[in-house]
Amino acid sequence: MRKAMVLFASLFAATAWAAGSEDDVPGYILHHVVDSPYLEFEVPLSTPIKALDFPKWHVPLKANGCAPRMTEHGEEIPGFTEGCLDLSLSKHAVMMWLAALLLIATLLIWGNRDKTKLVPRGAGANIIEMLVLFVRDELAIKNIGKEEGPRYVPFLLTAFFFILFMNMLGLVPGMATATGNLAVTAALSICTFVITQVAGIRAVGLGGYLKHLTGGVAPWLWPIMVPVEFLGLFTKPFALTMRLFANMLAGHIVLFFLLGLIFILGHPAVAAVSVPFAFAIYLLELFVAFVQAYVFTMLSALFIGMGVAMAHHHDDHGHAEAGPSHDHGKAHHV
Repeated sequence: MRKAMVLFASLFAATAWAAGSEDDVPGYILHHVVDSPYLEFEVPLSTPIKALDFPKWHVPLKANGCAPRMTEHGEEIPGFTEGCLDLSLSKHAVMMWLAALLLIATLLIWGNRDKTKLVPRGAGANIIEMLVLFVRDELAIKNIGKEEGPRYVPFLLTAFFFILFMNMLGLVPGMATATGNLAVTAALSICTFVITQVAGIRAVGLGGYLKHLTGGVAPWLWPIMVPVEFLGLFTKPFALTMRLFANMLAGHIVLFFLLGLIFILGHPAVAAVSVPFAFAIYLLELFVAFVQAYVFTMLSALFIGMGVAMAHHHDDHGHAEAGPSHDHGKAHHV
């Protein structure tokens, strides 16, 4: 998907340059997918209609840390490294809140809160139960284990439904995809990273967790193995971050590129081809919204399971060390 995004972007720029169009189609696409401090209704290749300016909240970390300053681009507020913490709302932050509210409302409406009824009634309640059982049985228990798996089901369910609602909300006209923001996917991945390390420490203790970073090799190899194992801890959340971000961003770019061909080539007959293709990509994006929520949750369960599995590796090493002495004692007795 990422290769396709680069290919389409290159073709997009080349076609726009060859056609000599005055309409900035690439700029319009980038304006749509990036975050912004306001909510607006976008008009194709025209000036967007600004609907709402979000409040700006700046917390000074030192005296006059948030005092505005004049630059060549106009008035600017200093950044975090200069003593100003920016807590202002943005479009993607609002989309996250909206997705969370919709998720809570959905679970309150279709959740089976009556414990006397073991079988939920209605299509919505059955779909919710099917997804919950799928995450519990196929992702949590199979990747983490029957003993420890149920402990991490609440986090996996929260991640799955939250990502799913954010992905689906981005397909609604006028809305935005919060998972197309690198900061959002990084925050979700950090949650998985923290829980993974906690699971490993709970399984074998802090000493066993630190010992696991040596890879079980001889002490003279520790200067090589410890940095490799330490970096390996961060490659997992990095992969989660980039996978979700790239796939959700690429789909929207391809979709707008197909529609932008109408304006690039400058002929309404192009719509007979680009619109059906864009509709097919839109349907594919509906499928990708579920797939990416599943992939993130599945990989999170897998990484947590790897942390829990440290206990089994620790027990195996313990048995291996105790085995020879037991055999030696038995042979001495004979």
